[in-house]
Amino acid sequence: MAASMSRRLLRSFGSLYTFGRCDSPSITCQLFHGSHDLSTLGYSGLFKGGPSVLANRWLSTSILTPDSGEGAFPTDLLSTKPMVTAERSIGLCQDLIIPVTNFHNEDKGFMVLAGDVFDVPIRKDIVHRVVLWQLAKRQQGTHSTKTISEVSGTGKKPWRQKGTGRARHGTLRGPQFRGGCVMHGPKPRSHAIKLNKKVRRLGLKIALTARAAEGKLLVFDDLEVPNHKTKNIVNYVTQMENTKKVLLVDGDSINEKLKLATQNLHYVNVLPSIGLNVYSILLHDTLVMSRNAVNKIVERMHTPINR
Repeated sequence: MAASMSRRLLRSFGSLYTFGRCDSPSITCQLFHGSHDLSTLGYSGLFKGGPSVLANRWLSTSILTPDSGEGAFPTDLLSTKPMVTAERSIGLCQDLIIPVTNFHNEDKGFMVLAGDVFDVPIRKDIVHRVVLWQLAKRQQGTHSTKTISEVSGTGKKPWRQKGTGRARHGTLRGPQFRGGCVMHGPKPRSHAIKLNKKVRRLGLKIALTARAAEGKLLVFDDLEVPNHKTKNIVNYVTQMENTKKVLLVDGDSINEKLKLATQNLHYVNVLPSIGLNVYSILLHDTLVMSRNAVNKIVERMHTPINR
């Protein structure tokens, strides 16, 4: 599954910015600044579409495959030898290059991730606020207690006011009696709190940046599985290093075969790109996204917020 680059490719990209290093050996993340024009550096043939790929931020994601460019992709540039790269600073909004694969561990080229989505400064306070907003919004708020007018019982005075030696009471439905009402108890309400859309969008960017910096963001060409057998997913997850829970994100609706293959696995969950959220990313230590899902997320992050 791992895709590494040889020293020759490193020399070719030497004029770009410094490369980044992922902590996981199963994925290699390199980065370059989005403001460079690849056509001036002589590498327009590597990207399908030439320099227009990075010129427009709406099309800030692209894919490098063996069929990309005018000529054939030089296979001697790829090797199985791991690449040792220097440390890089996180949060500089620099574009990332990560390898693309699939469930069969086949090399599908490389993909450029938008730096303003997958390489933003990490802020724990923003993530904390977004998680609180999500948990508060999903509370049902259906808890309810009965007031004195809702409790079943008679309205007759239980005994006379004086002469019995007992306390004065006018009803048996009060809170001090068994089976009585509850004073100031909860009533059905919404627990949702307000959070600006900019903050919510920034929280998702920070969560994606954290997974990319940890090397726990994998990009697949697609999430197609040959059949609905659960063993196919189990075999793939067991080959992943330091992975306990996996979140699979597809661009459109989830494939029925993939849904059946993962429904009995408590450590594998699937989501469409429209349902990707901060809390689900934090619950899973590994995030697997399809190319279509990455494009959908970047398009959503670049869409102006309606006020």
